[in-house]
Amino acid sequence: MKRMGMIFRAKANKALDRAEDPRETLDYSYQKQLELLQKVRRGVADVATSRKRLELQLNQLQGQSSKLEDQGRKALALGREDLAREALSRRAALQQQVTDLETQHTTLQGEEEKLTLAAQRLQAKVDAFRTKKETIKATYTAAQAQTRIGEAFSGISEEMGDVGLAIQRAEDKTQQLQARAGAIDELLASGALDDPTGTAKDDIAAELDRISGGSDVELELQRMKAELAGGSSSSQQAIEGGAQDSAQQLQQSSPHKFDKQ
Repeated sequence: MKRMGMIFRAKANKALDRAEDPRETLDYSYQKQLELLQKVRRGVADVATSRKRLELQLNQLQGQSSKLEDQGRKALALGREDLAREALSRRAALQQQVTDLETQHTTLQGEEEKLTLAAQRLQAKVDAFRTKKETIKATYTAAQAQTRIGEAFSGISEEMGDVGLAIQRAEDKTQQLQARAGAIDELLASGALDDPTGTAKDDIAAELDRISGGSDVELELQRMKAELAGGSSSSQQAIEGGAQDSAQQLQQSSPHKFDKQ
């Protein structure tokens, strides 16, 4: 079971490594950092809101304390010491609340400053990570493109491998067709195969055509030489003699060709 578990984890790790794209991982990490930074900013805003609420309560209590103090003075001026004492008692209770709120206000203000500093530091880290992320992504993309180009030039990539196999198969089929066509031509020339169209020639007819074609060329060459020399009678005789020699060569070479066949 331990061996099977190890094999399974190895296969899974290899599959994950093949499917993982570092650029996507970096983007995901950057997104998570942005979400964390947003949470810190919301925390700073919440603390600032609580601090502002305490400030409003402090202002309200301080206003009530001032009002009770004025009422105590008026009561003493009117000879109502009992009312003045009640006003001062209420003012003392409010003053205790003001002291407690001021303590909370100081605490919240300190927390707000800490969170603000943390948010600024986190913002700097996120900005630095973003710059590094884009640099790594660009480097990875360039390396990936360079690797693909190298594989394409070397022919080891899958796409170029398929192209190479297709070219090899095409060349093999072409050579096979060429060999088959050459074999058919040889069989037709030797007479082993019949040509129903009647256009094919056997080896004897081909040899006679070659010899007669050469004789015609020699005659034409002798005639042109005679014209350049001024058309003398000796040239005409040379041409006729050349024609007779060519005819004799034709008669002499044909029997040897037949003997070879």
